[in-house]
Amino acid sequence: MIYHFERLEVFKQARQLVKEIYKLSMKFPSEERFALCSQLRRAAISIPSNIAEGVGRLSPKETTHFLEISYGSLMETYCQLQIALDLMYITEEDLNQVKPMIFATSRMLNGLHKSFLSKQ
Repeated sequence: MIYHFERLEVFKQARQLVKEIYKLSMKFPSEERFALCSQLRRAAISIPSNIAEGVGRLSPKETTHFLEISYGSLMETYCQLQIALDLMYITEEDLNQVKPMIFATSRMLNGLHKSFLSKQ
């Protein structure tokens, strides 16, 4: 059995992004485990979680609301990666490797959001 959200490319992409965020956050110093590292991981996990919850809703209005939350979490994740770069927890190369995934997820989320907006 497969749920509808599991078939969505944006959901698959967001899951891949979570894996990359976890790999990157392992480079953080141990004293950041309960600070920036934890916040970054929670924001990243929120992206596919809100896609799944939104697509599972019965009304397009509710779905768009959760997709907007997912997009906000994506932007929060990107911001926190920039902060990690500023603090030298990750390198510019690390950020450049994950940026295309963030951009692709953003585009797909926007497209899905627009499709549900048109159904309202």
